[in-house]
Amino acid sequence: MSTPKTFVAVAGAAGHLGSLIALSLRTRNVAVKALVRPGTAASRTQKLRDAGVTIAEVEMSNIPSLTQTLEGASAVVSALQGLRGVMIDIQGALLNAAVAAKVPRFIPSDFSLDFTKTAPGSNRNLDLRREFHAKLDESGIKWTGIQNGGFMELLVSGQLPLINDKWHRILYIGSADQKLDFTTVPDVAAYTAAVAADPNPTPKILRIAGDSFNSKDLAAIVSRVRGQKYTTLWMGSVGLLRMMIPILKFFIGGVEDKLLPPWQGMQYLENMISGKGQLDPLDNDRYPELVWTTVEQALKDIDAEKAKST
Repeated sequence: MSTPKTFVAVAGAAGHLGSLIALSLRTRNVAVKALVRPGTAASRTQKLRDAGVTIAEVEMSNIPSLTQTLEGASAVVSALQGLRGVMIDIQGALLNAAVAAKVPRFIPSDFSLDFTKTAPGSNRNLDLRREFHAKLDESGIKWTGIQNGGFMELLVSGQLPLINDKWHRILYIGSADQKLDFTTVPDVAAYTAAVAADPNPTPKILRIAGDSFNSKDLAAIVSRVRGQKYTTLWMGSVGLLRMMIPILKFFIGGVEDKLLPPWQGMQYLENMISGKGQLDPLDNDRYPELVWTTVEQALKDIDAEKAKST
């Protein structure tokens, strides 16, 4: 199918978040061009095609080809994920092509806690995003980064080990009163689509949280959802966690090429529980038509899915 004169380009659209952003844009009747690598399996893009998304296979390091692909775009959304070769080199090529094609707006692949307030060096993956922000400023393009705390799915699925069902405990480090911000992937995608489709200027940073709660709040919520009493359990200080990160990194070794080694997850957790990466102020109300998923609803949903599979 032919591409309309004006469209939003989504890089990384074959991935989970990227595909949801593209589909959310289509629900707003926005024309979308999905940028995917040559040879991407048709099965990974079929749902996008069914929704009317134009699939553009393009070599992401080829700036002239990218520039031609982006001509006429109203915005470029990056949902790319990786280390330096992706977040700086490939995303940098995408940025250069967007500037060359005179695209008005760029949305980088932030989708994280507020690393603009954390200390450089405290989180390897977020340092790459910080570095890319400098490139965005240098480019002169209008840009907006979207920060969403942690992904809610990691918490309710147990991948982030805060809810311990065996002990009926909510594990925490530091203060039980420290608020933590979480947002579901679909909610992040819907908000990103709203920003990309917005004809009005948007600020450089937008902060969203589907829900914010501390460990005491979470204990009460899980108790209510699961029908059993959950209590909090202190696992140590933030300072102890900071000390453990370089030790774990040293003993694991040889994982600098891994996107999410265990110590990287610990760096992210430290940024959250220390409060340094907390999202404030929140911009949830910028698009009042959006509905946010609470942690209580997310827990109910995942419990319902588990019940279906048993």
